[in-house]
Amino acid sequence: MKHGINQKDPRFKIAHREAWIGVILVIINFVWWYGFAYGLGSDSVQDYTYVFGLPAWFFYSCVGGFILMVVLVSFAVKFFFKDVPFEDEGGES
Repeated sequence: MKHGINQKDPRFKIAHREAWIGVILVIINFVWWYGFAYGLGSDSVQDYTYVFGLPAWFFYSCVGGFILMVVLVSFAVKFFFKDVPFEDEGGES
């Protein structure tokens, strides 16, 4: 095998699963942001409602979205991600 890469290594399966979890989290973040930014933000400026001095669309899309993503990423890392050793288990150097 070239460069000691073993495609049957279980670390590849774990890495692919964790990459898909990351992609899903990015899609959730974008849909959340886009939905609030362009859903609530498409009204005229006179009709805006405000949360803590910020337009509601901005608060929910950016501040609320950030808080949501911190919770989701923390949950994903705690329950779905695994600690994987970087060293090759074959023992050759």
